[in-house]
Amino acid sequence: MPAAAAAQPNYGPYADGPWGMPGMWGMWGIGMGLVMLLFWIVVIAALIYGIRWLAAQGRAPHRETPLDIARRRHASGEITREEFETLKRDLS
Repeated sequence: MPAAAAAQPNYGPYADGPWGMPGMWGMWGIGMGLVMLLFWIVVIAALIYGIRWLAAQGRAPHRETPLDIARRRHASGEITREEFETLKRDLS
């Protein structure tokens, strides 16, 4: 056996380092992977929600004008044609 190979320490059955950790596929590795996945899902969802919220801030909500209200009331039968015409004339 060469001298360089003999100088290498034996770390046990896993040969992953001096701490004897079996790598990322142990129970802790799977748990950390799931937490990381959950973290990125939350970050991406927050970004999407924030962008949609900012986009909605630029749009002004539609406000009904008094004439729109009179038209709606006339269409539903709450006021007669004459009352609608009077309101329309007064609002114009």
